[in-house]
Amino acid sequence: MKKDRWLLRAIVLLALSAGLMTTALAAEAGSSGDPLVTLSYLNDTFFSQIMQRVDQKIAERTGQALPGGSASSASSFVVVTLSGGQTLTGGIGCEVMLRVGTAVCVAPSDPGLIDETTAATLADGGALVQNHLYMMTIEGRGVRATAGTTKVLARGSYTVA
Repeated sequence: MKKDRWLLRAIVLLALSAGLMTTALAAEAGSSGDPLVTLSYLNDTFFSQIMQRVDQKIAERTGQALPGGSASSASSFVVVTLSGGQTLTGGIGCEVMLRVGTAVCVAPSDPGLIDETTAATLADGGALVQNHLYMMTIEGRGVRATAGTTKVLARGSYTVA
């Protein structure tokens, strides 16, 4: 009786061991069945895929805004060309610098834009000064081109309409 019990335990133990070995051999490296991640996998595969995705997103967000109501966001300054009468409306924290042409502040209330160069405010209809850096600190603020072609540097989220 005692020997039968020992033999039964040995058979069950062997069966379990064989099952575990089969599962371990069938699991693909890096899969949920074999979750061990190596440094070479991180460096060669994972990080390169992540960096490609990051570069793609950066390229999408730093693209030049197109006329006709398009939206964009840039983490660094991009050149935005406005035709006469077009308005660039910035999100909170958007910065613009007038480089070519003329433009005026568009704001439903005061303050319109913050002139970071002089630490002053610019009210609705006030003319932007070339090479001064302006920030939108409240939603709904922007700049309207008053020349045939106006170029501004913009950083942050904005729409052009």
